Amino acid sequence: MKRTMKQWIGVSTTAIMTVTMLAGCGSSGSEAGKDQGGQATATAAATANAKPFAGKTISLVTANHPWADAIKPLLPEFEQETGIKVNVESFFEDQLTQKLTVQFTSGSATPDVFMYRPLQEGKLFYKNGWLQPLDDYAQKAKDYDFNDFSKSAIGSTTVDSKLAGIPIITEQEILYYRKDLLEKAGIPVPKTLDELTAAVKKLHDAKNEMYGFVARGQRSPLVTQVSSFLYSEGADFTNGDKAVINTPEAIKAFTTYGTLLKDYAPPGVLNMSWPQAFGIFAQGKVAFLTDANSLYKNLTDPAKSQVADKVGFAVFPSGKAGSKPYSITSWGLAMNTKSANKDAAWAFIQWASSKDTVLKTQQKGNPGARASVWDNPEGTTGFPAELVPIIKESAKAGVDHDRPTVISVGEARDAVGEIVQKVMTGETNIQPVADKANEALQAIMDKDKTK
Repeated sequence: MKRTMKQWIGVSTTAIMTVTMLAGCGSSGSEAGKDQGGQATATAAATANAKPFAGKTISLVTANHPWADAIKPLLPEFEQETGIKVNVESFFEDQLTQKLTVQFTSGSATPDVFMYRPLQEGKLFYKNGWLQPLDDYAQKAKDYDFNDFSKSAIGSTTVDSKLAGIPIITEQEILYYRKDLLEKAGIPVPKTLDELTAAVKKLHDAKNEMYGFVARGQRSPLVTQVSSFLYSEGADFTNGDKAVINTPEAIKAFTTYGTLLKDYAPPGVLNMSWPQAFGIFAQGKVAFLTDANSLYKNLTDPAKSQVADKVGFAVFPSGKAGSKPYSITSWGLAMNTKSANKDAAWAFIQWASSKDTVLKTQQKGNPGARASVWDNPEGTTGFPAELVPIIKESAKAGVDHDRPTVISVGEARDAVGEIVQKVMTGETNIQPVADKANEALQAIMDKDKTK
């Protein structure tokens, strides 16, 4: 990105030199011309290292996240080249959302730039007028190469056909498995959901505390992970303005996920979110797990996992519609519409999401959204070699959301999660449950239109 920064500086320098030289043309006499020529040379030298935003200060609010830890040591470089001072504050996720909501509701001009979760609060923030559309900035930025971002990642940060933020952290749902167990049993890595079910049944041995499958079972958390089952069967949460979680394809997906957890998961799965699911897999008690690739270190770090050297990664298994895992932007950077420093704010976003900076943050294990960085061997050093092709393949086939894309996300997740939990607790006739949940989701969507 240094090259782009210098181009901005070069434009500023050229403008100053032009004005100075024109002033020189208006002087008379050889000495005057000589003095003006010398002044032009001196001015050019003095401004060669000029900073295009000298004296500007922007505020940046981040989550307590590894990406923020990776970007902070790089800030002096950005400040040195642009003249922009970046004041940073960091908060836990829930505190971050609360802080942003309070400040934006009051019409605050700060923060100028902030981290946000596009699929959790993006639609609400945009609807309230808190997210500055970035389409013109991104499309016109020289050497930014906006088309280098994955299509699904941009889809996650797009609201009502407007670019509401820039992706900085992506994730896809993948299949984790125990390589040693599959090898011992002579089972190939499942490529379809039917093959997964068969393998889970074969490896399940509850009497010896070996369970075939685990995933999120809590009502709201499970929704993001059942989404890949949904898409791979040819279904979705919504179709335009209509809720569609009661179709035959949707019911099949919910039933598959719920049945795997009901029959082959460890005890207590109804209360499991990702920490509990990963925790019991790491104890060596589970054969298969489906969840986000971004959480892989919980299984591969010997300090956290008893099976660190036995974990395999695979693309999400295919259903009727093929393999269609979610491939989303879990965290993005956005600009406050009330910011008084929009050009400086964009300069930061452009730098933070540039190829050079993404390379550096991705080397620290932060999965970015730029295809060129994933294709660069230097950009994959922060990830297990076996995981990299899985990420790349999943990103190409992935769907840009992992939950209903509505304003009232929490209510919508509860409505969907109810279906799966009924399967998990033994309900055999799911159609009435799905019909009722679909009505609830439709009511939520209709209500959102009035907000």
